[in-house]
This record gives sequence, structure tokens and C-alpha cells, in this order.
Amino acid sequence: MSYNRGCMENKDPLATTALPAGKRHKIDEADTEENPPVDNDQSAATKYLILVVDDAADNVAMLSLDLQHQGYRVVTATNGEEAISVASAILPNLILMDISMPQLDGLGATRRIREIDTLKNVPVIAVTAFGTEGFRRAAYDVGVSGFLTKPLDFDRMHQLIARLLDPGNSGKLFGQEMTS
Repeated sequence: MSYNRGCMENKDPLATTALPAGKRHKIDEADTEENPPVDNDQSAATKYLILVVDDAADNVAMLSLDLQHQGYRVVTATNGEEAISVASAILPNLILMDISMPQLDGLGATRRIREIDTLKNVPVIAVTAFGTEGFRRAAYDVGVSGFLTKPLDFDRMHQLIARLLDPGNSGKLFGQEMTS
């Protein structure tokens, strides 16, 4: 099997884009800035950059494709150390952080992200299979803004992301976490 290397496009590995406009939800004429659609104004979503952090390639692909389908731009990292490095370089609007990862777990990475001035107010959503009350408390203690359990309920995830990215919201939903 052969392929033509000249046809391959050189891309910045940190750069991704949303799906083309024809693939996204058409905005209803009744939708306005004062009355945004309930399911996300997807043309506005393209201004948001989300960092997806997970050590499982399948999870990264699933989350990235779903978020891009929603109109968000997506960048990925596969462990906590990489998450800190990528987040510092790109300054995402929101981070979806898997908690159980090798090298540096999501709690440790979130704690360190909160120590970086340019990232301390970026909403971080913990994504984990561990849904115990003690685990939630530990996640909120390090500074997560929201908490989702696996398997993910994508509707809940979309609602939480929309609330955290709402310009009128401080990015903090402590005490108002959403679980699936």
C-alpha cells in the first residue's frame, strides 16, 4: 500500500476547528442575544476553545468529535503534565479533565492549573468513573467547576459546558455540580 506524501496537509497539532457551518444546527430566527437557543448557539460556540484531557484515545476521540459537532474548537492532551503545558500555551476557555490518568492525575493537574494566573479562572470539569461523595469533595477542593461521571450523559455535559461558558457566569458552579 502506498500513499502520496505530497497530498498530506501539514497542520499544527494544537490547532483544531469546528465542523463546517453546514454541519451545525441552523439558528432559529427567534433566537437573539437576549433570548439564546436552549441547546447552544453553535455559531457562538466556535469562539470557544475546549481542552479535552484523557489518557484513553477512544474517550479523547469521542469527546472531541462531539464537541466539534457542537461547534466548539478542541485541543487535546493525554495526561496531567501535558494538560498543564497545553493549557498554558493555548489558554482554553474550558477544560474537560479526566481524573484517573498516569503520571499526573486530573486532581493534581487541576491543582497546578489553579496556581497559574492566566488559567486560575478557566472552568475545569472533572470527568470520572468515581462518583462517590468523598471523591466529589476532593475534586471540588482542588478547584473543579463541575463534575460529570462516566458513562457520560452528553446532554448534561452540553448543558454544563454552556452554563460555564456563559459570559454572565463566573465560571464557578460550586455546589451546583451536574452528574450523570
